Order: sequence, then C-alpha cells, then structure tokens
Amino acid sequence: MTTRDPAPSAPGSDPIDPARGSVTTSVTYKDAGVDIDAATAAVAGMAAAVRATYTPRVLSDVGSFGGLFSVENWPGKPVLVASTDGVGTKVKLAAQHERWRGIGHDLVNHCVNDILVQGARPLFFLDYVATARLRSEVIVEIVTGIAEACAAVGCAVLGGETAEMPGVYVEGAVDVAGTIVGMVDRDAVLPRLAEMAPGTPLWALPSSGPHTNGYSMIRHLIDGRQLDAAFVDALLAPHRCYLDVLDGTDALGLAHITGGGLIDNVARVLPDTVSARIDLASWTVPELFAQLVDWGRLSVPEAYRTFNMGIGMVGIGGTPPTGAFPVGELVARPASGDAVLLV
Repeated sequence: MTTRDPAPSAPGSDPIDPARGSVTTSVTYKDAGVDIDAATAAVAGMAAAVRATYTPRVLSDVGSFGGLFSVENWPGKPVLVASTDGVGTKVKLAAQHERWRGIGHDLVNHCVNDILVQGARPLFFLDYVATARLRSEVIVEIVTGIAEACAAVGCAVLGGETAEMPGVYVEGAVDVAGTIVGMVDRDAVLPRLAEMAPGTPLWALPSSGPHTNGYSMIRHLIDGRQLDAAFVDALLAPHRCYLDVLDGTDALGLAHITGGGLIDNVARVLPDTVSARIDLASWTVPELFAQLVDWGRLSVPEAYRTFNMGIGMVGIGGTPPTGAFPVGELVARPASGDAVLLV
C-alpha cells in the first residue's frame, strides 16, 4: 500500500511532527502502508485451494514456517531437480485487464516445463507474490491459479510468501515468482547428448500463445492500439503445460521454448558436434505472432529470439507424441558453426 498523503492540519497534530521530532499520535503498520489484516484474509482465502494440492508426502500445513515433504522409501536412484522462474511483464498486461488467475497457471506451467526437459516430474512448488498494496482478492486469485495448475500435475503447493512493499513497487504493480522441485531417476536424466547425431529428427509441440516471454515487446507493440477481446484473450492465454503428453518420453532431448526463442533454447540441449536445422516452412505461424511481427517490422532472427512463434517445445529423436509435427533434423556442426540454423 502506498503511504497516505495526510490532509492539511495544524502544526503538531500530525502523527510525526517535524518541528518537534517526535510521535504525537499512535501510528499503525497500516499507516506505513502494510495491511496485516489483508494478508491474513488472503491466507484464509487461499488455504482450501492450497490444501487440495497436498499429497500423502506433505507433512506440514498452511501457515507453517517451512513446508515438510517426505522422501523416505523412494525407489531407484532419485535425483532432485529444482528451478525458479517468473512470468515477466505479462503480469502487467494481466493487471491492466484484471486477469489474475491465469498468471498462477502461467507460473506453475512454465516451471513444470523447465524441469520436464530434464526428465523430471514435479513434487512440490513454492510461490512468491509481491505488491505495493495488498488486495486480498488479487492474491487469492493468483494463488488459486497456482493451486489449480499444481493439482493438475500432482504437485503440492508446499509454501509461499506474500510481500507488501510500499515504496519498492509502484501503485498497482504485482510481481510473481515460483520455485519448483521435482524428481527424476538418475538413469533417465535428459538430455542424452552422447546419442545425438546428424540425421536425428526434430519435432515440435505447438504453444498456446506467447506463453510467458516477449511481453515487454508485446506491450511496446500494442501501446496505443485498440485491441478486441479475442486478441487480449490470445495474449493472456495461460502457458501450456506439456507434462501430460511428454511424461515417459523416449526423446533424447527436449527444449522448452522460453526467453530467447527457438534460437537460444534449442542450443541449450545440443552437444557441440551437431546443429539443429529447423525448417521454418514446416508449420504455420499463428496469426497473433504474424500480426506482432508485422506491427514491429521484426527481422526473422529478432522474431524467433523474442517470441516462440507458435512452438512451445522441441523434441530431439524418440517417438513424437500426439500433436507433434516434424520441424527438421540434426546436422553436423562445423567448427565455429551456429547451434541452430533457421532455413
């Protein structure tokens, strides 16, 4: 909450009188911009949704200082995989349209995909929501979205933090971040770089929209434009989660197409002996991206490093899942050659 601008008053009647250098009336934390009652109301409002994500391995409850998760009697050679991320400036666009619940889904699904590409299934999730002024209904909507997305993939919301920080964030600003922890058997960790060779096919799964990247560019491009409801819906469509179609995949590697687009993210899962040759004619770029590229007159490299351009996940080898389509293959990489070739 922002600090209040007190109404004009007689000297010495303000809570803090500069002339006297002392407190003249009782000051509350709410006067300073932090509403503890609103925070308590937010916790009460989200508690049921959070508890609905609990699995038998969760040993703590909402309000505990730390979340407890049992790992006893785990089979195989378990490896924990952790990742932290946010949703970028998509949250500002969501704020402009009061569309909060989808941001919770965005946050979880992005993080689930980030550990999925290493072969892991999610175990538990922790969230952080920060704002200038705490509106309990907004926090409840965001955390309910987080809980819904976690429940869909069998992931417990093990803990979180809501921070009200007047003076750090501008009025109306909200920021979210999340940490996910998952598990994979050591023998199933991806990528399997030693098995990648020239001729290995590449396939892709479509995105549901821009997901959680490129929104600073998007907001720049739409500034001052009249957008219809369908276009706003497309911009704010939740980040797609790929666990349902990729659980148990036999792919040699997976690349989650986030910040940096196809060019930067596919490169992250390749050995330095091969390049990914991606055929841009192998899929139709969705109209949303085509419109954004046209408005910005973006070059091909700029477009494919800023946006996902309709592809949310790229797989290397293995059996393509339902809904996947071929997009190219691995080729030998010469010395100093590029890791990703868009042709």
